[in-house]
Amino acid sequence: MKLSLYVVSDSLGETGEQVVKACLSQFHVEDYEINRFSYVLNIEVLHEILIKASQEEKAILIYTLVNPEFIEYVKNYTKDSKLIAVDLLSPLINSIREVSGLSPMGEPGIIRRLDQAYFSRVEAIEFAVKYDDGKDPRGVLKADVVIIGISRTSKTPLSMYLANKNLKVANIPLVPESIPPRELDKVSKKRIIGLTNSPVKLIEIREERLRSLGLPKGSSYSSMQRILDEIEYAERIMKKIGCPIIDVSNKAIEETADIIISHLKKSGVKILPD
Repeated sequence: MKLSLYVVSDSLGETGEQVVKACLSQFHVEDYEINRFSYVLNIEVLHEILIKASQEEKAILIYTLVNPEFIEYVKNYTKDSKLIAVDLLSPLINSIREVSGLSPMGEPGIIRRLDQAYFSRVEAIEFAVKYDDGKDPRGVLKADVVIIGISRTSKTPLSMYLANKNLKVANIPLVPESIPPRELDKVSKKRIIGLTNSPVKLIEIREERLRSLGLPKGSSYSSMQRILDEIEYAERIMKKIGCPIIDVSNKAIEETADIIISHLKKSGVKILPD
């Protein structure tokens, strides 16, 4: 005769179902059925599930409920019936409460929200990598924020930092020899941030960059005139767009990121919690 397993949850019920499958794998049982009931949020629905499970000859009720009222209802119902009910969460929750001295929140679906925040962050990081340094200018159309600036203005590290705050960031290098991608014209100036740096700081950073690459110091890349030309070109582009311009010369990444997030919030851009 078929074994019926009823998984009841006030959230999605994935945890309960996975535990059931893990336990079933320890037995040579082939004739079984898992009935999952998600988002059970009122007593009437819970009562109907209990009645249905009770009518089965071989049934087990497995529940991952956090509402104390619902848990007590299941216990009272099964106390005078033959239905076997297994509470997966309460024993561990009670143990944590006893040892930690903390009180559980009793909110269903919290782990789901935590998982969603994690996956949103991973997605944002993958986005930042894919659309870093203008690799694919189409990314600016999908981005929460677009960072523009000349070389060595911290565009990439800032993009990665903001990605860890659940923001999808694309960054575009501004070079006098290249025209900014036309996709930039289709983005609201509220979502575009310009970065600049002091010429002296840029010389220092670029010379260090050349040294790390084993290249000679006298390259035009780190010359004062080249840097001044780049800054002038970039600021002309930024002023034309009308976006904020942040001087990063004396700012940590975290400080610049806070300025950007504050600007986005004031501009009405939705920011997910990190």
